[in-house]
Amino acid sequence: MSVELRQFSFLGKGDGPHLLITGGVHGDEFEPIAAIHRLRLLLEQKSPEVASLRGRVTLVPIVNESAFLRGHRCGDDGKDLARTCPGRPDGSITEQTAYALSQLIHTADYYIDLHTGGTELSVYPLCGYVMHANPGVLEVQRRMARAFNLPVVWGTAANLPGRSLSVARDANVPAVYCEYLGAATCVPAGVDAYVEGCLNVMAELNLLDRVRPANLVKHVVENPEPNSGHMQICNPAPVAGYWETHVQLGDEIQAGQVLGMVHPLDGGESRSITATETGILVVLRTFPRVLAGDSVGVVMEFR
Repeated sequence: MSVELRQFSFLGKGDGPHLLITGGVHGDEFEPIAAIHRLRLLLEQKSPEVASLRGRVTLVPIVNESAFLRGHRCGDDGKDLARTCPGRPDGSITEQTAYALSQLIHTADYYIDLHTGGTELSVYPLCGYVMHANPGVLEVQRRMARAFNLPVVWGTAANLPGRSLSVARDANVPAVYCEYLGAATCVPAGVDAYVEGCLNVMAELNLLDRVRPANLVKHVVENPEPNSGHMQICNPAPVAGYWETHVQLGDEIQAGQVLGMVHPLDGGESRSITATETGILVVLRTFPRVLAGDSVGVVMEFR
């Protein structure tokens, strides 16, 4: 049997676009799940915040149920859903889930994908998008990201395959992704920010009437270079061992600055990891166990 995503769809009073909002692409990211649950309740109860809804909103709180039930980033087959899109209808559990998600993205006019750093990472609150080749799509993504109203707006390379946003890119569906902390927690402030952000974007796209809030965006950076935004390859650990961080999320970092130390399992000499860029530390490894090649942090370069 092929995978069917548990989704909740709501129609407004008048014509309007179709917005898709997803969470749980990775099974260890919890603020998105809680935020989408709250959005579902607002829409089901026709709360004042959404009474003016136009068009259609589709919510998928947990895309990757296999991974969620494991309490892990990946599902039973060990595949990362965010590297597997567009998937296959006759493949493994993650491939089938990726296929179902990809099909759903093709039905949308706009797309928001909510994430966190999961079990091992923490991410400074940001809203990102790919540097789309179509100027019209890119401009809408910029508007969506600014409207979401998190401290960082980050446009990155459009060349990365396998992601939900790769599917949206190829379908010319304006799409953004969001990150808010992680480290195996569910922070109430993150849930609140995600609910507010989604409502803000709905207003920006004319699905809702809503007063624009005070601007919280502090940094807007665009970096179209290949592989920019690929968080898993930045500042890799040279060996497996115990990771000891010397910095904090959100710090301003200088190229060459020591991010922390890896103490090898064999008791050998500890190895320092130095930043290769100057900018803001937007991702930090919080899980002390590190494997060779694991990223310990991501610095968003000032440009």
